[in-house]
Amino acid sequence: MSTITNQIIEQLKSMTLLEAAELVSQIEETFGVDASAPAAGAVMVAAAAPSAPVVEEQTEFTVMINDVPSAKRIAVIKVVRALTGLGLKEAKDMIESVPKAIKEGIGKDEAQQIKQQLEEAGATVTVK
Repeated sequence: MSTITNQIIEQLKSMTLLEAAELVSQIEETFGVDASAPAAGAVMVAAAAPSAPVVEEQTEFTVMINDVPSAKRIAVIKVVRALTGLGLKEAKDMIESVPKAIKEGIGKDEAQQIKQQLEEAGATVTVK
């Protein structure tokens, strides 16, 4: 690999999950791509091998803050800080740039608890 590629990989290794998710969103927006879209080769292989549809139960969830009323910002910032361990500035920046993922790859029960805490503080929240 080139030196630049190695440097980028090392920087990616040091990112938090929230930073990585934000990076993916910015790349998708900047280049007009969808990171969740499968590669063309994978589609061809899947089409060639017919199989019965498999419905898997979702086991990992993402908690998204969709809106925070200005009157409730302080309460929501406190909850976000408690949930994520972020500093005051980072938590404030996060709720000012909604919609934003607060927690990703978590279980259903934990996602519901986080949703409840954020809604009690005044945020509009969805679990995906």
